[in-house]
Amino acid sequence: MVNADATAWERCSTVRVVPPVRARKLAKVPFVELAEGRLQGVVSSGSDIARVYVSSIAAGTHALSCSTNNNRPCGGLYGSPCKHLRALADEAVLQYGIERVARYLRVEVAADADLVSSLDGGVEQAPAAPVFSRFLRHLAYLELPDTTAPVPEMHWFPATGAVA
Repeated sequence: MVNADATAWERCSTVRVVPPVRARKLAKVPFVELAEGRLQGVVSSGSDIARVYVSSIAAGTHALSCSTNNNRPCGGLYGSPCKHLRALADEAVLQYGIERVARYLRVEVAADADLVSSLDGGVEQAPAAPVFSRFLRHLAYLELPDTTAPVPEMHWFPATGAVA
């Protein structure tokens, strides 16, 4: 017989979240993901509280991209990773662990090296709008009241079955 408490999460509108490897500082990098063949996310500006950057590193090619949410290029990205990309990579390692991030980006990281120093890609503009839009959508979910009732925007999630 299956424990009812063990399967209770299947009857609610929330999903189990894999906990981060270590605690992250969400004020600096509020959104980080391994998606669309890139490590990508939103990084707060160090100089302007109203500005954010969408930064990404492509898997395989290690192409670097960083621009503001309205597609203005980052002034610090000159063929080598800017501070926004470094912050993104550091937070991704905290969230997912160095092994998972390195495997996703297809990069070998020496035991005494950091992730960014192991990259060998150049600058290549990547789309910022979809990443920023997904970040805003995630923020909107934080404003929803706690409930076990279905959330209409998430109706496409399976109601039963195993989680991959």
